[in-house]
Amino acid sequence: MKITDLKCAVIGGQPTIRIATDAGLSGYGQIEWYRPFLKEHVLFYKDKIVGEDPQDVERVLLKIRRMGAFKPWGGSVSAIEMALWDLAGTAAGLPVHRLLGGKVRDRVRVYYTGTHNGNDAPENFTPEEMAACVSKTANDPRGFTLVKAGIAFHSLMPLQIPDFFYGETRTGPSHPNRGPLTDKGFLLCIECVEAMVESLDGKAQLALDCGPGWTLPDAIRFAKALEPYPIAWLEDVITGDYCPNVGAAEYKELTQSTSTPIHTGEQIYLRHGFRELIENHAVRIIGPDPLDVGGLAELKWIAEYADMHGILVAPHGTFNGILGLAAMVQMCATLPDNVDGLPDDLVVDGHIQVFDGPGIGLTLNEEKTKPYLKSEDQDFFD
Repeated sequence: MKITDLKCAVIGGQPTIRIATDAGLSGYGQIEWYRPFLKEHVLFYKDKIVGEDPQDVERVLLKIRRMGAFKPWGGSVSAIEMALWDLAGTAAGLPVHRLLGGKVRDRVRVYYTGTHNGNDAPENFTPEEMAACVSKTANDPRGFTLVKAGIAFHSLMPLQIPDFFYGETRTGPSHPNRGPLTDKGFLLCIECVEAMVESLDGKAQLALDCGPGWTLPDAIRFAKALEPYPIAWLEDVITGDYCPNVGAAEYKELTQSTSTPIHTGEQIYLRHGFRELIENHAVRIIGPDPLDVGGLAELKWIAEYADMHGILVAPHGTFNGILGLAAMVQMCATLPDNVDGLPDDLVVDGHIQVFDGPGIGLTLNEEKTKPYLKSEDQDFFD
């Protein structure tokens, strides 16, 4: 079996790739929905993989892996890797997890982010409104046992709250603000956490998406102030989302200063980027994203290496979710009319049942998808 084509179409805002073969089989992968600009970047790799056997996933990846980079530039390679595993599993008639060693659990715990921008975000980032948001999530019939809330620089606080921090407030994507918090800003963050924990009342655990953007002294003070509360983790406090560096030394100092679990990693590309964090025990939890880290097998390798060092893994997937080995399910839930194979109830008791169908376990329905294709992408299924 040989790869004959690589295509990418933005379907419903979601960049979707298709790898076609001379055997009539196709494999699919996706990129986070807010990166339509990566469509052309995906096609850059076309002539590098056409003619290869898609079942030799690692051989194909060795040709292109070195050309990816930290978020968002690892997204193209990651999506191609996922599509290759989908093809290999489809050809073998096996789910991807069987090809990667088999499953060790039948369902995967998922969390819900309740205070980021969007329909579920509070109008004002006050303790009362943030508490109401997480309480709503904790009472969701899907039974989430872990709720993540955006706070400080990973929220609209710097824009909404006058004198929240020392520095010039910048607008735009990718969380551009950074600097020391004022006493007003710092105390507001503490008050918001206290209100959210109280509103959850033990129904679900609270995780906090904090930055990036905190200074190390503020991060240490904040983490220590939250030690009395059952916080699941503080995420990306110093570096993180769209940062081109890891910050392992700073994270190690922060982790060693507190018992509050520290988490980072969604922007990091490949195992090499995690090596310093893991080997130096710089964090308690890592959060590689399957659509940024280099794909499913890369995430599995990193998770096993982290486990050897006593570090927990909470894969990131805010805008893509999880398919196969806990990669892409949540994203597919946003397109229920276009995908065959989804259960009626995707999340039950805060978990998603692992898909056992061939490949990634779901099939993109060609007829239902065609109406969402732009005019320039009408040949996506050809």
